[in-house]
Amino acid sequence: MRQAGELGLIRLVRRMAGAEPAPGVLTGIGDDTAVLALTPGASLLATTDLLIEDVHFRRAWASPGDIGWKALAVNLSDVAAMGGIPRFALVALALPGVATIEEAAEFFQGFAALAHAHGVALVGGDTSSSPDGWMVNVTVLGEHAGRPRLRAHARPGQLVAVTGSLGRSAAGLRLLEGCRPAAGLPDDADAELVAAHLRPRPRVAEGQWLGAATGIQAMMDLSDGLATDLGHICAESSVGADVWIDRLPIAAATRAAAAAIGGDPVRWAAGGGEDYELLVTLDAAAAPAVARDLAAATGTALTVVGQIRSGREVAFLDAHGQSVAMGAGYEHFRD
Repeated sequence: MRQAGELGLIRLVRRMAGAEPAPGVLTGIGDDTAVLALTPGASLLATTDLLIEDVHFRRAWASPGDIGWKALAVNLSDVAAMGGIPRFALVALALPGVATIEEAAEFFQGFAALAHAHGVALVGGDTSSSPDGWMVNVTVLGEHAGRPRLRAHARPGQLVAVTGSLGRSAAGLRLLEGCRPAAGLPDDADAELVAAHLRPRPRVAEGQWLGAATGIQAMMDLSDGLATDLGHICAESSVGADVWIDRLPIAAATRAAAAAIGGDPVRWAAGGGEDYELLVTLDAAAAPAVARDLAAATGTALTVVGQIRSGREVAFLDAHGQSVAMGAGYEHFRD
């Protein structure tokens, strides 16, 4: 990077953004700000996430392409949780002088691969040198033409449900940290779990479908773990919730990893974090049809895992209705 300089990095970013303007981009990279056109009548969605080396990722096992992919994925997941359409992205990237221009190119290749898959245009950002380690900040702008499904919409009697499966990212992190067994875990299970951690797939199509579905009330993404994120919904809605741990959707690969390395798949599912699935509350009468139709439309399962009730706290219950202590998910400054 010392050889390429900041101007060399900016030229690279402009190349990665593409020569042809994307829909809605009136002025892209090159001016003080991007000039963007929004759909008339739509609400603007804005979200940003900061990723710091050795806090959110480790270069020991995350390639530059993995970092670029995940930096965008976590923001797309936030837009998905509102039922919105992601449209534009800005990237602020700080690199140490020892980083290479090839690593920067790989970062933007990973970013661009996911952006292209969701029709997101890179329209600007910033670059800087870093005294120590990689720092990435991504902002995504999106649109919503209807009523976003907010965290404050949960009410007693509604069911709690999640898309996909939980705990795969936590299992993948354990494997990346060196907990790979000498035998007992198939290669395809190992690859599935590691990919779930390094390159999560945000549920954008599912979020748009659920956001338009009858009976869906509150919605958010699962970034910090079910225990923590459901707690956010409960806090915003002034309600409590019961989670039935025997109903948590846990992939076969996650259970296999737990058996091979001595982990607890239920605790990974409840508090592991970084699954980037969607968490919803929905009317009980609508649940069967919503689950059936979501699977038909997107191929993604929706599993009922609990119920909203009065109170404030989130309780985890076993098959006999007994409370089970379950640790909370990740929280910065405390973990």
